Amino acid sequence: MSAWLTAILEIIKLTIPALVVFWTVNTLLKQFLEGQQHLKSLEVREKQQQTTIPLKLQALERLSLFCERISVPNLLLRLNDPGGAAQGYKVAMMLAIQHEFEHNITQQVYVSQQLWSIIKAARDDTVNFIDVVADKLEEGASVADFRQALLSYHASREVSGLDTALLAIKKEAALVLG
Repeated sequence: MSAWLTAILEIIKLTIPALVVFWTVNTLLKQFLEGQQHLKSLEVREKQQQTTIPLKLQALERLSLFCERISVPNLLLRLNDPGGAAQGYKVAMMLAIQHEFEHNITQQVYVSQQLWSIIKAARDDTVNFIDVVADKLEEGASVADFRQALLSYHASREVSGLDTALLAIKKEAALVLG
């Protein structure tokens, strides 16, 4: 019996240290592999940011330009004064705004849903502003009268939807840049 007991004690003396070494190696290897996986994910994230940040900034630049291009003073500068009735000029302004919007609609992919909603609200605000000013004109008003009324009412506005949109664009750009 003592030979059996000695053999069992010898096995236990060898097994316990082997189990401790196995457990230690297993734990260290697990930590090492998790660290490597974390480094790889950071590397992938960094590569994605190198690609997406310039795209997001370009989209923000284009949306900023969109806001500037559909502002009433800039529309008046870009659209010729054909003479004629104010209604025709109003339609030309609305078409110019719609064309600008359609030209930049794909930028919504690169910006937050909240910013895109603000951009659409700014466009709608500009369209509504033009429509309200046109409705205040007398029947048969000339384009010159309409242009003057637009500039006059625009000057009296404290903040427009486009101002709000430009501010939101700047805030989102600051977030993108981190």
